[in-house]
Amino acid sequence: EVGYEIGTFVDEYVDTASGETADELVQKCAQYIRSKASLATFPQSWNQGSGGDFSPEEIERFDRLLARAYDESGIVTSAFAKTFYLGTQVLPEPAMKAIWAVYVWCRRTDEIVDAPRPEAADPNAEMLTDLSEWEIRTERMFDRGDVVDVLDLPLLDCKVKYPTLPIAPFSDMIRGMLMDIPDLGTERYDTWDELHLYCYRVAGTVGLMSMPVFGCAPGYTDEIAKEPALSLGVAFQITNILRDVGEDAEQRERVYLPQRDMERFGVTEQQLFDKVVDENYINLMKFEIARARMYYARALRGVPMLRPESRLPVQLSLDAYGKILDKIEENGYDSLTKRAYVGKWEKLLGIPSSWYRTLDISSMLPLPEDWGKPSLDEYEKQLEDMMEKKWEEQSR
Repeated sequence: EVGYEIGTFVDEYVDTASGETADELVQKCAQYIRSKASLATFPQSWNQGSGGDFSPEEIERFDRLLARAYDESGIVTSAFAKTFYLGTQVLPEPAMKAIWAVYVWCRRTDEIVDAPRPEAADPNAEMLTDLSEWEIRTERMFDRGDVVDVLDLPLLDCKVKYPTLPIAPFSDMIRGMLMDIPDLGTERYDTWDELHLYCYRVAGTVGLMSMPVFGCAPGYTDEIAKEPALSLGVAFQITNILRDVGEDAEQRERVYLPQRDMERFGVTEQQLFDKVVDENYINLMKFEIARARMYYARALRGVPMLRPESRLPVQLSLDAYGKILDKIEENGYDSLTKRAYVGKWEKLLGIPSSWYRTLDISSMLPLPEDWGKPSLDEYEKQLEDMMEKKWEEQSR
């Protein structure tokens, strides 16, 4: 947790002698940022390209305010997404800060759903209203460059620096948040296809948000790199779900595992609530872990498609998050009473290996721990064989 109310630092930069308010300062800074955008960046902006009559002293103040807003975004990212933040640390500074800006938007979206509303007459109705207003606010930023508060400034600056940043994944993530609203969203997922849609909306979208920042290597395009980027987000979300089965059941009465998978392996919802780890549950977890690793293998194909300076953070996140699956296995597949956890030092010690995997030579001379690691085709065949075996058992 951050430990204090974020965004209050703006008051330190207000010119109180002139009667300026914090809101006025934020709007002036936004105007200054918009003045650096190309004409096509904000198609509906009426004042794009107009920097105003700002003095060098004011511009210096705007730059300091924006830098502070970026720093605050980094603090938020570090507090709530430690593995993700670790990956950003090896990016060039402009890209690192841009990813922080994207994460803060995602975090604020998530907070709309998770925030307690003890005084609301109808918490769900209030939440829906807040999400709707947030979506409109986001659309106005992308269309016109509008901002509301100081924490909007980094994302505005990110849009100016990376004008191909699309709004679609931002809108899709909001729809993903709607799926998590108690009593209004999707309480259960019948099939993997249904769960895949949820995984795309709440996590795969982050890959699409990040692509313009990471950039593609020569010979590749965003369209080619899109599928691996989506697969990485989906892999992350599956991993979250498998790690948190017990916690989701106990604290939220939520079951994300596909109902048909549970039926196929003979696992009941009551078993999850009672925290019973038996052979059926272990086999179900083996199957779901195999599926997650298949998506990691799909994502791995995208690392060479990125600009060289962007490969390490993606590989590092992929490796660190993938280790959670290893921890689930080490815990005897018990994700009902035990939480799979990868410590900070283990993540740090893994950086040299992640770096080596980004080098072309690693495909010819893999690390010892990568010897014999299944290929994407082998992961897909493993998943298919596990499914076929279950069908045969049930048809007897």
